[in-house]
Amino acid sequence: MRIPWFIGYPLVGACGYGALYWAANSGIYYPSRYPKGRWETQAQVGAADVWLRSRDGVRLHGWWIDSPGARLATLFLHGNAGNISHRGPHIEALVAAGSAVLMLDYRGYGKSGGHPTERGLYADAEAGYEHLRGLGRPVVVHGESLGTAVAVDLASRRPCAGLVLESPFTSARAMAASVLPVIGPLLVFGFDSARKIQQVSAPLLVIHGDRDSVVPFKLGRALFDAAREPKAFWAVQGADHNDLVETAGPRYAERLREFYASLRVD
Repeated sequence: MRIPWFIGYPLVGACGYGALYWAANSGIYYPSRYPKGRWETQAQVGAADVWLRSRDGVRLHGWWIDSPGARLATLFLHGNAGNISHRGPHIEALVAAGSAVLMLDYRGYGKSGGHPTERGLYADAEAGYEHLRGLGRPVVVHGESLGTAVAVDLASRRPCAGLVLESPFTSARAMAASVLPVIGPLLVFGFDSARKIQQVSAPLLVIHGDRDSVVPFKLGRALFDAAREPKAFWAVQGADHNDLVETAGPRYAERLREFYASLRVD
């Protein structure tokens, strides 16, 4: 049986779009599941295992790193690649800056169960936030790369002492446009930080490498411009996407310490 052209052509087009849509959106996440990773980092930073349950029932794993005398606890939401075991330099810098840290692996990453989705990552962040609130310390939400969109979503809905966004972007569509102009924005949606940032009332610190080859510097600046006061922007000179902490050196912890000291917490 022959299929009429006016049915066949649209059907082929729809199938082609569906394949491209799936490929583009699957490429958002690059998780490393256990045992892949640098799990010796746990002993090096003195982290204790934490197991949480998201509201939709996914079992999540994280590390808790306490800092004696710290008045704040940071929920760190990492980027789209690797897992918590790859964030040793961040952990050391945050603790040096004076904050305890909950480093959380999203569903599908590290030892956490499930598979990553946008809605799922939001639920995972909520679980981490509730855990820290239960400890009784003011919470700073700190997002890195893809984690900045998760952090903005959380901070737009829940009160926090401060928000740190490291290498942020305005939306997934804007990121897609920077990689694949014209076609990209037709395939990728969601993670709309530009729309949500206006709902954030917490003090904001944006950190972005001025040589970032993954998330364009202009997207980080655009998100900052859309945010409410009080806010501060720190351009790390010479930093790319994955070497920001190393390029900033001791100044990274110093800048976070200054930000923490500026926060008014009960």
